[in-house]
Amino acid sequence: MTERIEAEVIHAVAPEEFGEHDLDPELESLADSRHVVVCRRGGHPSIFELAWAMLRRKPIEPVTLLSENRVAEGEIVDVAVEETSIAGVYRVV
Repeated sequence: MTERIEAEVIHAVAPEEFGEHDLDPELESLADSRHVVVCRRGGHPSIFELAWAMLRRKPIEPVTLLSENRVAEGEIVDVAVEETSIAGVYRVV
């Protein structure tokens, strides 16, 4: 089943850089030749949204996307995804 995620890219790792990062072996094998993109769900929060999240004790949710395309840090992505076997990790479809 697919869902739509809008998120701000915090960090991106290209497949050729996997050896330079301490990736979980399961994540690395799942990613295969895709880019690993760590994002903040919902895009870039305002100061008010950050304060409100802190007061509610509900943190900003991080998600990891496995994407065929290179994405730059700071970009906002709006993609259709499907869940993988790892919680919080989604494959872009």
